[in-house]
Amino acid sequence: MDETTDPELTSWVDVPPGSHFPIQNLPFGVAARSDGKHFITSAIGNHVLDLSELERRGVFSTTPLAGKNVFQSASLNQFMALGRDSWKAVRATVSHLLQADNPAIRDNGELRKSALIPASEVQMVMPVEIGDYTDFYSSKEHATNVGTMFRGADNALMPNWLHLPVAYHGRASSVVVSGTPIHRPSGQTLPEGAEAPQFGESRVLDFELEMGFFIGPPGELGEPISVSDAADHIFGMVLVNDWSARDIQKWEYQPLGPFLAKNFGTTISPWIVTMEALEPFSCAGPEQTPEPLPHLRSEGKRTFDIELEVQLSPEGSDATTISRGNFNTLYWDICQQLAHHTVTGCNVRTGDLLASGTISGSAPVSRGSMLELTWMGKEPLKLSDGEERKFLQDGDSVTMTGWCEGDGYRVGFGECAGTILPANEV
Repeated sequence: MDETTDPELTSWVDVPPGSHFPIQNLPFGVAARSDGKHFITSAIGNHVLDLSELERRGVFSTTPLAGKNVFQSASLNQFMALGRDSWKAVRATVSHLLQADNPAIRDNGELRKSALIPASEVQMVMPVEIGDYTDFYSSKEHATNVGTMFRGADNALMPNWLHLPVAYHGRASSVVVSGTPIHRPSGQTLPEGAEAPQFGESRVLDFELEMGFFIGPPGELGEPISVSDAADHIFGMVLVNDWSARDIQKWEYQPLGPFLAKNFGTTISPWIVTMEALEPFSCAGPEQTPEPLPHLRSEGKRTFDIELEVQLSPEGSDATTISRGNFNTLYWDICQQLAHHTVTGCNVRTGDLLASGTISGSAPVSRGSMLELTWMGKEPLKLSDGEERKFLQDGDSVTMTGWCEGDGYRVGFGECAGTILPANEV
């Protein structure tokens, strides 16, 4: 076990019970001060630790980061590109500085004031410059549910689904950080029974509960990344809400797949949880039958036990928990996804985002979209304030969260939240 994940570790920084950010987590993000200045940071309890300030003071001079000044940037890309040895060295250094018996920052009032900042005094911003975004379709339960609705139970899964991780290329420019509002999109739809399409705002707006991972060291053009080497290219994971306009998608998606139904907005959580922090929660994934072809075979504990939850809050009303699931139900794991993505020789670049697709489990409460939770609107959700929802209305806020449950602590992702605003005029 990595010493930074030792369940017995404690910090001199107060970490409230149930916090997503104990010393065993130490995620990476980018924050903005009140003056607008951005800085790279980690999280501990209800505080953020300014890594750019520590770097200026030479804290990382004995690590592989010496002289590189990667934390003087406004994004994590330079740091992510360095690879696992550098990531682990920084993690070990930060963990050591925050441990309960280390006085280096604890007893240095000037340094503590400049480097340790209450989270309430900063705003989290986009942590990565995202060059490309790929969205997979890796939940068997989700694919089965959607296939059953549109093609019937006998033809729920397409013939290729059990043999490869299906995906489409998304739009990186509209990936936004948690808290950014999303305007209802407009586009063409074909109303039930109509012979010609009409143009207008989407009436069937949905969320999709997903998780994603960021590429660290890039892959070269023409050189596939194998399943066994994929982990060396994965920096860490975030929560993802890939908002979806179901009525627009229904009309446009054949034969090439989603376009306008997805490109108007994708929300991610601001904190990137590293694979080192997640490693104690690794577990076996679902059995894959038939066995994948050799280039997609993944061995051992290939996924993670991450509890997931979705809340819906109408404007001015309390939140209702509408979905509870787990990342470990995904049929195709992240190493298989990356291997499949690059098997043609497609190169991936530092900062690329690969998302899981909607995560649904076998229980009705674990369905990861309104489409499934309401079964295409036929079974409306009842909210705590008495309202009903078939799909999302203007003013609705969707908040996703996720965490791994340790012995007396949680390693969490914080929140991935967004509010639906009315459509803009076209």
